[in-house]
Amino acid sequence: MSTFQNTTFSPITFLLTGIPGLEAFHAWISIPFCFLYVTALSGNSLILFIIITQPSLHEPMYYFLSMLSTSDLGLSISTVVTMLGIFWFNAREISFNACLSQMFFIKFFTVMESSVLLAMAFDRFVAISNPLRYTTILTDSRIAQIGGAIIIRGTLMLTPMVALLKRLSYCHSHVLHHSYCYHPDVMKLSCTDTRINSAVGLTAMISTVGVDSVFIIFSYILIIKTVISIASPEERKKAFSTCISHIIAVAIFYIPLISLSFVHRFGKRAPAYVHTMIANTYLLIPPVMNPIIYSVKTKQIRRVMLKILRSKETEF
Repeated sequence: MSTFQNTTFSPITFLLTGIPGLEAFHAWISIPFCFLYVTALSGNSLILFIIITQPSLHEPMYYFLSMLSTSDLGLSISTVVTMLGIFWFNAREISFNACLSQMFFIKFFTVMESSVLLAMAFDRFVAISNPLRYTTILTDSRIAQIGGAIIIRGTLMLTPMVALLKRLSYCHSHVLHHSYCYHPDVMKLSCTDTRINSAVGLTAMISTVGVDSVFIIFSYILIIKTVISIASPEERKKAFSTCISHIIAVAIFYIPLISLSFVHRFGKRAPAYVHTMIANTYLLIPPVMNPIIYSVKTKQIRRVMLKILRSKETEF
């Protein structure tokens, strides 16, 4: 048999990895991971339920928040099966096509989250700089168009990146270094030229997440200029306080993502568990923290959550 296995002719099975060196403790490690997944899935589902069922929350800011919760749910669902499967059952095998599908959805919901965070930055800029025209600028139809553009953009940018992996041959080890399929990780296993794949992948990330981060920073420069021009200190504080939740959400999304990119490109000598922990942080922390942040910092969401919890208590 030829040592070259092309994906067109020979089915390939990759082997996922849990936390290197701690395989004997996977059952125990699964407990906090399971807790994080339950928190992410229930928290984001509750946010979506509240926004959908409460007419008072049918406003631009909450529509964007529902998109953020949707992307967080997508990220969690994309990885929960493989990650917990490894910890509970040592189910490490994943077929090539399943790996590509998981990789696409992880990247897609990552790009979606980045795009939604940019849209939320624009929402905050409009709300602070032009509050009287807020609802006429961000109409329901315009928000729907933004949502559609986010989906189309992610699909068009990421499909070539994932599809190009099918042209590669994989004759090296088929052991991946994460609990899910990650694009650079899969590329490293190829024994053919991956320069085109690297260029397409880098272009896709720069033109989505990279561009979004630049525009988010630019939006906040404009927001700060607008807030400074407000005469009343009390009004300045009130205006900027509406951005706190979004700023924290941006930080917990971009810091792990940038850290993971740096570790993959420049941290080749770092211990394997460092790569694994940063990779898991990148996928789990934003979906877990975003519902908590917006529940604590947003009065309307907090009020409805408390009402739901109190009604549940009275039932018992």
